[in-house]
Amino acid sequence: MSVSVRVPTILRTYTNGESEVTAEGGTHAEVIDHLDTSYPGIKGRILDDQGAIRRFVNVYVGNDDVRFLDALDTTTPDGAQVSVIPAVAGGC
Repeated sequence: MSVSVRVPTILRTYTNGESEVTAEGGTHAEVIDHLDTSYPGIKGRILDDQGAIRRFVNVYVGNDDVRFLDALDTTTPDGAQVSVIPAVAGGC
């Protein structure tokens, strides 16, 4: 399955400046593994040492947050758009 992955500015150093790249995989875990093969090191910025999605990183397949689906086992249908979005915090 081929999917489009939207890459946030902070991770574009791994994708040679590309804001959107293509990856293969039937699940979110497979997509991340494929990304790391093509763009070494990016997986470590998305997943923590235990292999879970980092606390301050949000990942969507289409409009759905994978944390509320099957996390890394979330299906990524052919042609889907995966978005990696760093959490933004702020305040007074």
